Amino acid sequence: MARILIIDDDELVNGMLVQLLSNEGYEVESTIDGNCGLKLWETRQFDLVVTDILMPEKEGFEIIIEIRKKNKTVPIIAISGGGKIGPEEYLELAKTFGANHVFLKPFDTRSFCLAIKKCLS
Repeated sequence: MARILIIDDDELVNGMLVQLLSNEGYEVESTIDGNCGLKLWETRQFDLVVTDILMPEKEGFEIIIEIRKKNKTVPIIAISGGGKIGPEEYLELAKTFGANHVFLKPFDTRSFCLAIKKCLS
């Protein structure tokens, strides 16, 4: 069973993703804090990481960069609902930093689950 880490400060989105991915048969851990998420990733083994981009304390960009320094192959999916420059620009930057897939909130859950299956295959 694949283990997925979700890092998103929006508790509603976080909870929805946990429920969605648990229902798909994945083992899921989550946090609403970027610093905590990075610590979880460093201390446990995950097969895939889903991170929001804009969060207090530690942003998704930093999480992607830190993970890529230590692991070039673990799949990362970045999600964003926007910000000062617009969500599309943030998501393009996430790809530049090493995200495998990006999704604009709100996103189609079917497409999201397909992307996860593709990353894990």
